[in-house]
Amino acid sequence: MSELTREKVEQVLGEFIDPHLESSLLKAKTVDDIKIDGNELSITLSMPYPCASYSEVMCEKLHNELVAKTGASNTNIDVQQKIIAHSVQHGVKRLDNVKNIIAVASGKGGVGKSTTSVNLALALAAEGASVGLLDADIYGPSQPRMMGLSGQPESTDGKTLEPMENYGVQTMSIGFLVDEESPMIWRGPMVTQALEQLLNDTRWRDLDYLLIDLPPGTGDTQLTLAQKVPVSGAIIVTTPQDIALLDARKGLKMFEKVDIPILGIVENMSTHICSQCSHEEPIFGEGGGRSMAEEAGVNLLGSLPLELRIRQQADSGKPTVVAEPDCRASEIYREIARSAAARLAKQAKDYSASFPNIVIQST
Repeated sequence: MSELTREKVEQVLGEFIDPHLESSLLKAKTVDDIKIDGNELSITLSMPYPCASYSEVMCEKLHNELVAKTGASNTNIDVQQKIIAHSVQHGVKRLDNVKNIIAVASGKGGVGKSTTSVNLALALAAEGASVGLLDADIYGPSQPRMMGLSGQPESTDGKTLEPMENYGVQTMSIGFLVDEESPMIWRGPMVTQALEQLLNDTRWRDLDYLLIDLPPGTGDTQLTLAQKVPVSGAIIVTTPQDIALLDARKGLKMFEKVDIPILGIVENMSTHICSQCSHEEPIFGEGGGRSMAEEAGVNLLGSLPLELRIRQQADSGKPTVVAEPDCRASEIYREIARSAAARLAKQAKDYSASFPNIVIQST
């Protein structure tokens, strides 16, 4: 039996590619500790994105590689998560207790952006992250119903609001503060002020990620987000339909113009599978999201099917990721969530907390 050495272990770790980070574990600096005791091997990994459901698969593959190539008789692989804050737009103040804000946007309505937002928030939480969800669609808030929440948020100090919570996700929406059937007949400045208040006056509790479900388009709300909200990255939701792709490109270019990184594109309603005969048909077109991602030089995070259950579960207040955590659609949502978080993990770290505030006083 060959001798177990650190060099052999590092060689395996340097060749073991994490599919989400698209880099080896060693190069991605996820290896915190390596301990060798005879032929017993212990490794501690710190993953920069939430990966609870993937870590078991990764550990099994890594164990097999280590045993086959290093001479280890047994391995103990401890996978931890270390999610840090990443850089945002220049000159925008970061929110207390929120490490990363991710905007979920679409060029047009009706592409399933809110359903995607709520399932991605739940998927990130299921993967081990602390997650919040802000419903920024002032005119048509849908997250209270999708999250199965009702009533009004509490205020312990009379100035700020406690987020509502269900399924482990902190949530805030204008829908908690007005009647569900009351129309919001507001001009643009009132809408943007409401968004800022909902964001800044909510007592978010130590969030790794805050997802903002944006209204469709590139109007006042999106402009406010770009100028005043510290966003680390954006996800664009589209369908393969040509009209949806045309509008999605506008949303993508808007984020590029304001220097908000695009984490990737989600193609929703990519194919319809008949519930009677299982025939699969791309009724909204085929390959549109992939071609758009290739043109823009960004990742296609995943493609979701057009399924009746996804709509029914969201409408009933129990979205797919919690209603059927082991179904194929939930697996896709979790894969998209891991990929988006990993893309964010590869961006620049936020160093603003490392620098002291300099105050100049006259004497």
